[in-house]
Amino acid sequence: MGVLVTGGTGFIGAQIVRFLLEKGEKDLVVFDINPSTKLLSGVEDRIEVVRGDLGNMSHVLNVVKGFSPKVIYHLGGMLSVPSDADPAASFRANAMGTFHILEAARLFEVPQVIFSSTLGTYGYDLDNHADVIDDYTLQRPVIFYGATKVFCEHMGLFYKRKYGLDFRGLRYPSIVGPGVKTPGVAQFTSWAIEESVKGNPFTIWVKPESKCAVMYFKDAALAAIKLGEAPLSSIKMVNYMIGGATPIASARELADIVKKKIPTAKIDFKPDPEIQMFFDKLLPIDDSIARKEWDWDPEYDQERIVDDFIEEMRLHHERYA
Repeated sequence: MGVLVTGGTGFIGAQIVRFLLEKGEKDLVVFDINPSTKLLSGVEDRIEVVRGDLGNMSHVLNVVKGFSPKVIYHLGGMLSVPSDADPAASFRANAMGTFHILEAARLFEVPQVIFSSTLGTYGYDLDNHADVIDDYTLQRPVIFYGATKVFCEHMGLFYKRKYGLDFRGLRYPSIVGPGVKTPGVAQFTSWAIEESVKGNPFTIWVKPESKCAVMYFKDAALAAIKLGEAPLSSIKMVNYMIGGATPIASARELADIVKKKIPTAKIDFKPDPEIQMFFDKLLPIDDSIARKEWDWDPEYDQERIVDDFIEEMRLHHERYA
């Protein structure tokens, strides 16, 4: 029995694959609707890549039945901006896709599913009823992507209760790393570094003092693996909020770190009023339950993120072009 990674040629999924190979995993299948092995360059010959659509139940049943994995890392799906643009496609990929994964796991006795959720399940406006966002905060998403992820979390809880599936979920904050292409309100946290490495000027679209929780893509992959390896007896909350770099750097602090590492970097600020309204409502994250139940502790602070990001671009620029 090996490991199946949906969305395994994507940003976090590909890094999970790399880490699992480093840990000695030999039987790895990557399932993706539009697989590109660019992020898996150098390890393509050590994995099997299957093209398939999460929204097509036959595709999911076939790969799970044929491979009989011991764990499914379920990273596949549509992200926030394309989900809002095409909610019908998002429902098919995210909600139905996750149902297909859970049902396949039940039918073919897959012991464990690790699910990728999001901070976006909480929404942007909490009516000042909370000072932080934690695992007990009311989930009231305002984007369609977040709505599908809440539904998926609860489907997982149902399959855990009724069928005994070892389902576990992670609510990721904004993910930082090279090669990010999908637009998003917080993507300046990646692009300010990447464009500076490329020698291009970059304009940050929020006020210099703005902050948002971010996690390096390697921490995101490590978190999924660590959650999966934790003893079942430790898993009480099941779906976990996790934070990344601490302390959270402001946009100005990020720019200053980049300029220190890349003296030629040209970064300025031109706040977008609509995006700024979103940032003004952000609350800090409390991930103490994940830290208590399975010893979550991110490895990358903001300065180390910039250092490793620059090194990744230097050593593997062809992956992120």
